[in-house]
Amino acid sequence: MTRIKHFKPLHTLTVLTCTLLMLLASPNSVEAQNIKSEVYNQMKYRHVGPDGNRTIAVIGVPGDPSTILVGAASGGIWKTTDYGTNWKPVFEEQTASSISALAVSNSAPNEMWAGTGETFLIRPAHAMGDGIYKSTDFGSTWKKMGLDQTGRIGQIRVHPQNPDVVFACALGHSYGPQKERGVYRSEDGGESWELVLHVNEDTGCADMDIDPNDPSTIFAAFWQLQIDTWGLNSGGPHSGVYRSEDGGDTWEKLSGVGKGLPGSEAHHVGKVSVRVAPSNSDRVYVLTEESSPGFYKSDDGGDSWQLVTRNHTINERAPYYTRFDVDPKDQNRIYFASVRFSMSRDGGKTLVDNAPRGGGDNHDIWIDPTNPERFMVAHDGGLGVTLNHGRTFDQHTLPIAQMYHVHVDNEIPYHVYGNRQDGYSYKAPSNSRMGFIPLGLWEAVGGCESGFAIPDTVDGYTVWSGCYDGGLEIYDERNKHSRNVRVWPEAAYGWAPKDLKFRWHWTFPIHISPHNNNKVYVGSQYVHVTENRGQSWDVISPDLTKDLESHQENSGGVATDNLMTFDGNTLFSIVESPIEKGLIWTGSNDGKVHITRDGGSSWQDITGNIQGMPEWGTIANIEPSRFDAGTAYISVDNHQQADFDPYIFKTENYGRSWKKISDGIPKSVHSFVHVIREDPQKKGVLYSGTDNQVYFSTNDGEAWYSLRNNMPSAPIYWLTIQDHFDDLVVGTYGRGFWIMDDINPIRNLTSTVMNQNLHLFDLRPAYRFYSIQGIKTDSRSHIRGENPPYGASINYFVKGDENELAKIDIYIIVTMSW
Repeated sequence: MTRIKHFKPLHTLTVLTCTLLMLLASPNSVEAQNIKSEVYNQMKYRHVGPDGNRTIAVIGVPGDPSTILVGAASGGIWKTTDYGTNWKPVFEEQTASSISALAVSNSAPNEMWAGTGETFLIRPAHAMGDGIYKSTDFGSTWKKMGLDQTGRIGQIRVHPQNPDVVFACALGHSYGPQKERGVYRSEDGGESWELVLHVNEDTGCADMDIDPNDPSTIFAAFWQLQIDTWGLNSGGPHSGVYRSEDGGDTWEKLSGVGKGLPGSEAHHVGKVSVRVAPSNSDRVYVLTEESSPGFYKSDDGGDSWQLVTRNHTINERAPYYTRFDVDPKDQNRIYFASVRFSMSRDGGKTLVDNAPRGGGDNHDIWIDPTNPERFMVAHDGGLGVTLNHGRTFDQHTLPIAQMYHVHVDNEIPYHVYGNRQDGYSYKAPSNSRMGFIPLGLWEAVGGCESGFAIPDTVDGYTVWSGCYDGGLEIYDERNKHSRNVRVWPEAAYGWAPKDLKFRWHWTFPIHISPHNNNKVYVGSQYVHVTENRGQSWDVISPDLTKDLESHQENSGGVATDNLMTFDGNTLFSIVESPIEKGLIWTGSNDGKVHITRDGGSSWQDITGNIQGMPEWGTIANIEPSRFDAGTAYISVDNHQQADFDPYIFKTENYGRSWKKISDGIPKSVHSFVHVIREDPQKKGVLYSGTDNQVYFSTNDGEAWYSLRNNMPSAPIYWLTIQDHFDDLVVGTYGRGFWIMDDINPIRNLTSTVMNQNLHLFDLRPAYRFYSIQGIKTDSRSHIRGENPPYGASINYFVKGDENELAKIDIYIIVTMSW
């Protein structure tokens, strides 16, 4: 073994701990284009952080305050059995990550249900679902029980006396007409399902409730909804409340039929929620999305209704909220989950001052039916739990961070950077040189919850960090100061995109030139460039989108909501070739790809050259090759047009022709691609991220293999390779940052290697790091990042049966030069 490079020159002999990885293959697995996962599944990821954010579903076991299950927006299910002291992920092996609904059987509390696919919708970044899951052991393990094509399940209700009778409320994927929308019923514990209420293909079920005193009475709240890249249209004549009084066999519409509830051609409503007061079956409440939110009640079981109040507080930005619950013993005590957590003690007429502080941006509420003083609130910061009717809450934050991108610097050890939804920007070391990576080592680097945080690896202290609405800041590591350098100073909140000078995507692109670190590009509908650290900006392109005014209208539907989350005709990708200076590629969120080879003086629309390109697909990222200037890869995300197929294209002639190279990625509702990345050392080795896992190819996309390994299912929004350490760094939208240390075995997994009986892969540089003293941090934090193994990683391949235990003798020879 050659001499190990050290962090600092040390004149002592050090024996490094070795991490041994044995790759096994059966004798027949000798072709690189037929690689079995058993060959490389010992390659492991490690989670490094940061703290997480959004939970959207929660349940407990009635009468047992020690047990809680919480569903993350795109981070699976987490369970505690010790009052929240410790949490364990219990959904790791499944294919879905978004848990939109949780339910427990009151008569058989060991039986629990999970519905997948988020129904709190306000931005393009919401993970898809793939059906309904069941647990029979209090949520410790889960099994899929069907409804694969329902897209998003907003609510699940279990018959209070018969756990085999279950209702699932399916919204659908929300991106177009779909026959699977509606209320489903199972009478055999989920073995089979019947669609018992289908309004139409444009309207799905958002919420429902069963009368606990008369389970034959069921209420379902339907939501007419259409989402495109250029707008969210919430509402229509078919939104409203439906009722069944025979256990779901037949249904009647209660809205827009003269009973006092809105919902007709004359009075459109959007998202709707419904609850029966457990203490009085005649009292039923409905919360509606209208131009001004409405709260209605019935005192005759739904036969007639009256408006109680219109109050913006109880249902702000309704598509993202519209959820409430009623105290099981007090029909007038109501909790509302919206931007703020609020409470009424008079049946909704007024809200109390100093309401319980359940959380911020709240989505779900579960109240213990045996003890209403105990309830829980799922919100964008985690989970709030109270045991005293909301006077105080214990807040729980889990490692479920929704990161938009990930970048790295060249420090030793290097740092990871990114911006987190409902949080801020983050930076932390990939190796803390302590026992673990504590939450206290994460620091902000400007910007806000959306976009990019990109370090300048040349000067070593600057970070460019974005924010929605075109927000842009430069962070200086030397003085910890962040300076606003946005292109245009006017805030665009509330304006229709067509009325703006510049249109900015929620995660608008930022790119530092690889040829001049002082040159930085950002994208609205134009490409903007600065060469003086943001003191001034120049526009170097025409509008590089389709620029359709019909795609620049108000978003929201019945209630206008313009907050840059669904602005059409914006740039989504900008990148300059690392080989050819002035060769810049751009991609838009409406399917346009452009190229310039003269630094922006002239541009060419090459979209028409891409055969098979979806018309309205978002150019999720562009990857110019490090090996050939004319070669580039693009990933195209078309899921907001109800097309979940994977799209990756390659050109070798500056975009004059393209080849689709993603057919080897298995198709599913999770298979749309967010990112494509080329290996910086091995031509033809590629990595891609879909909405639930990482894939790799060793032959330029001819074949693709899952690289999920030990990583839980989560949307893979960005991939970065740290060149010096050969680490694959993954930004997930739901489980934070993950790192696969030393990907040399992946990039060199060739047929030549696999035909050898034994192969030792090249070793990457190893460092003898001094341990450093730890920081003071929360003793019971659930955020504990994992450091890499200490020492030199020795990776080797052994041909043979994976069930055989191979005996390998490894000799380490240490040579010293003084």
